[in-house]
Amino acid sequence: MVHRRVRGGQYKINYVKKQPPVELGEELEVNITDVCPNGDGMSKIRGYSIAVPKAKPRDHVKIKVTQVGEKAAIGEIIK
Repeated sequence: MVHRRVRGGQYKINYVKKQPPVELGEELEVNITDVCPNGDGMSKIRGYSIAVPKAKPRDHVKIKVTQVGEKAAIGEIIK
C-alpha cells in the first residue's frame, strides 16, 4: 500500500498488485485443507487459494495449475 498526497491535503491510497505465487501450467504437490463453497477441495500457498475439483480435505495430491486469477487459482489432479 502506497500513500500519495493529492491536491487539498488529502491522501490517495494506491494498492500495489502482488504477483501470484503460482504460474499457469506449474505442477505442485499440495495438501487439501478445506472445502470451497461449491464443493471443490482448497489448498493455500502463501495465502493464495488454489481450488482443486474432485479433491477432499486431508488428501495429498499432485496438481497442474490450469487457471490463475488475482486471488485464486484452479488446478486439476494429475495423480
